[in-house]
Amino acid sequence: MDAALDSPLRADADGVITFSFLLLPEYAMISLMSAIEPLRIANRLAGRQLFRWQCFSEEGESVLASNQMALSNHLSFKHPILPKNLLVNSSFNPQRYLSMRSIKWLQQIKRRGGCIGALDTGCFLLAKANLLKEHCITMHWEAMPVFNELYPDHRISTDLFVVDGACVTCAGGVATTDMMLYLMAPFCEKSLIEQICEQIISRGAREQHVAQRSAISRRLKVHNPRLLKVLRLMEDNLVSPIAVAQLAWQVHISLRQLERLFSQYLQNSPRRYYIKLRLIKARQLLRESSLSISQIALGCGFSSASQFSHSYRKQYLIAPRAERLD
Repeated sequence: MDAALDSPLRADADGVITFSFLLLPEYAMISLMSAIEPLRIANRLAGRQLFRWQCFSEEGESVLASNQMALSNHLSFKHPILPKNLLVNSSFNPQRYLSMRSIKWLQQIKRRGGCIGALDTGCFLLAKANLLKEHCITMHWEAMPVFNELYPDHRISTDLFVVDGACVTCAGGVATTDMMLYLMAPFCEKSLIEQICEQIISRGAREQHVAQRSAISRRLKVHNPRLLKVLRLMEDNLVSPIAVAQLAWQVHISLRQLERLFSQYLQNSPRRYYIKLRLIKARQLLRESSLSISQIALGCGFSSASQFSHSYRKQYLIAPRAERLD
């Protein structure tokens, strides 16, 4: 198909597309299955092999997923044929499983012109291998704050998935199926993609630019336009918090009116709610990054480590440092 010429995927000599998955410990099984099942169904419905799939680990050993399950029959980095289309599948604690051996292997694949991508938090390994700077990427929304602190120069999208040249990244979870259907489309008839959606009980693949999370209004059940604008301003300004009085001024209401809106809809004050948002981000950074407590304090809008520690203890009844004790 002509459309296949624009695809980032590379076919094998026999025309079949092989998807390879590098599994890191604690990876999300749902992401892997959401990627493989559309391929399996496509082959069955087409009556021939359109796609292949295979899993890799450093030594070819089984890898325990976050659900404590493991698959067998993995290939190792010693396999003589380098993958042409590789997706790094990672989820919890991605920084624990970054190895120089994996980095060198990924860089070798990239030098050979392979398509490399990531599911969920797989971007942490790709960034460590210096393979993402030229690309716009996405990942699971929960991992974005940590990634932003570690790699502030990278362009991150909140889309379900991003295809940017030979780099393919996805938020993970069931969004992986949407991405796979998009990647498969140039190599399949449109009717086959529709049949795959019917088989998995889906009304159709979502577009890549769909946001990962529900809108604030839906998440918080808030519909007041002025309050929604303030909430967006808060979420967008965690590093350099805006004074509550300034927030009220920006939406053209008095401070007292803003406090009433927060009390009515969120059973909280603007100040406490704003601090809570910043502490949620801080907790993620404490648990998932190696940044110092002082760096986290500044990165979450606190003027000092002592102010941060006091607020953290008050919110979570535990010292920030204790969050890092395994």
